[in-house]
Amino acid sequence: MSRQETNMCEVLHDMCEGETEAFDRFYARYAPLVMQVALRMLGERMEAEDVCHDVFLEVLRRGRHYDPSRGSLEAWLSVMTRSRCLDRLRKKKRVVQRDEPLEETAVSHDGSSEEMALLRLQKEALNEALQMLPDRQREAVAYSYYSAHTQQEMSAAWNVPLGTVKSWVRYGIHNMRKHMERQGWMEERKDAAKEGPR
Repeated sequence: MSRQETNMCEVLHDMCEGETEAFDRFYARYAPLVMQVALRMLGERMEAEDVCHDVFLEVLRRGRHYDPSRGSLEAWLSVMTRSRCLDRLRKKKRVVQRDEPLEETAVSHDGSSEEMALLRLQKEALNEALQMLPDRQREAVAYSYYSAHTQQEMSAAWNVPLGTVKSWVRYGIHNMRKHMERQGWMEERKDAAKEGPR
């Protein structure tokens, strides 16, 4: 953890103890990130401001339980913001309809510091999901997507049936998706319950 991150964790603690100055510092540091995530997901500034307000109220309530070992403050706030936005979108039944426009909005902000930070956090979350897989699933997914090896070549190299390699890849991707859903980075699929546990 960087020195700045450590300092902001202390600010978070002081904020949760009721120090107004600490709240002002924390808000000034992280409100732009929260607003960027909310505005990109919701597409409406008024709603994004409402989410930002809700997120910081939640931070005041839950800040004492923040665990730095589980991720940075930026990641924690981004996931919290995404979760709040998804709740709003579900209530309005607009999740599917808004998916494409939101992606276009993201591209239009290419290069902004907030956008780059969010992409970095998402990459970190994906890497964390990969590292949490069982060894064989992790290796199979990594080799499938980050190397030039085909699944047939993996099957021969590991001396296992091709179907086994395909299963490792399929289950690995499924488990990564579930992890990303729990963290708020992906929308939960309605048919997930039919697939059963892995």
